[in-house]
Amino acid sequence: MSFLTLDLNLLRVFDAVMTEQNLTRAAGRLAMTQPAVSNAIKRLRESLGDELLIRTAYGVKPTPRAEALWPTVRQALANLEAAVSPETFDVAKAHATFRLAMADATAALWLPSLMRSIQQEAPNINIRMVPLTTREPRPMLLRGDIDLAVGFFPGVAAQLTSDAVSPIRHERLYSGQYVSVMRKGHALAKGELTLDKYCAANHLLVSFSGRAHGLVDEALAQLGRERRILLTVNQFFTAGRVVADSDLITVLPKHLIASTGMMHALVWRELPFQLPAVHLDMLWHERDSRSPAHKWLRQHLEDMSKTPLARPA
Repeated sequence: MSFLTLDLNLLRVFDAVMTEQNLTRAAGRLAMTQPAVSNAIKRLRESLGDELLIRTAYGVKPTPRAEALWPTVRQALANLEAAVSPETFDVAKAHATFRLAMADATAALWLPSLMRSIQQEAPNINIRMVPLTTREPRPMLLRGDIDLAVGFFPGVAAQLTSDAVSPIRHERLYSGQYVSVMRKGHALAKGELTLDKYCAANHLLVSFSGRAHGLVDEALAQLGRERRILLTVNQFFTAGRVVADSDLITVLPKHLIASTGMMHALVWRELPFQLPAVHLDMLWHERDSRSPAHKWLRQHLEDMSKTPLARPA
């Protein structure tokens, strides 16, 4: 196959299908019919002598040749677009609506600053918050249910780093630590929090799924210990309110204690065992990577992550 005879329009179709990993969504992105997209991919297969994309129950799966080809095609198309259509973006005049998924605690800390910026800089941008009830937001991004997810997604960032063809992009915004949280006046609020004292207490667990088992229980199991989880809740705000008015203790990311609205009634102690760091990651779909308005939003969230939030000392 000679490059001189290759229809370069086929590469645009290939890029859209690789981005969406679904022929129907790629057709909508390109304002084409699905049969036309299928025909274009067929022609590219014939030109390159490779299947490129294999149909699955959920869309299409790239072959190793497609995985190796896509980064080069993606960068080349981006360079061409930048040369042909130089970016001009006036945030003050931009009209856009973004659907964001965050846990209640992250939203409580970040939305006030985001709203101030929008009112001052981008009065025609709207935000729609979508409930985040899982540690795996990628399906929501792939379906187009949300435009951006911000939160703690264990393992997801590592998988994305090693997956060169995933259409999901990510950025690490902040890394913090877990601490034990209890009310002021609690019997464990003063002195050293030992492992025996910790395991003897009654516990509250923040669990999006309602499952009464988490990172703490895995860490305790490795030490041959366990704890009694008296209550599970699915909101950090609720956790703070309950712990502030009971003898239950909980584990929270240190920087999210402020989001409970109960900092005046709570204290925290270092945990008597090791837990992995808690990371705040931002995830979005490749389809939005070059959108000027989306870039503005991502940049604002990145800037916010570098500014000290209302974190307890």
